[in-house]
Amino acid sequence: RDPAQIVRWFVRRWQVEVTFQEARSHLGIETQRQWSDKAIARTTPCLLALFSIVTLMAGRLPARERRQVAQAAWYRKPQPTFSDALAAVRLAIWREQAFVTSRRRSNSTKVRFALPDAWAYALCHAA
Repeated sequence: RDPAQIVRWFVRRWQVEVTFQEARSHLGIETQRQWSDKAIARTTPCLLALFSIVTLMAGRLPARERRQVAQAAWYRKPQPTFSDALAAVRLAIWREQAFVTSRRRSNSTKVRFALPDAWAYALCHAA
């Protein structure tokens, strides 16, 4: 094959490799501790589906929330990674859950949940 075709194949494969690496790192694919092959065969597709769900949920967040990128000291990331998307989705879910009130009381007021931004940042990336 010509070199350009080989590079095109590699670039296509690279996206899949990154997806699996991110799923391994953040969702635990290949680290399941089930006793049977059937259990592992059920778990892996669920974790890959979770990867897709997190990605889709991050895409629905407001632009300001989904574009927050955790910077490393040694390089600058131009785009958010899956770990950034996962942290943004976690924070959105946590904030939403904090506003849940009982449906029984119609005249109750919601208590504003105020998690300091620095704590939220640290917890969302550490969870």
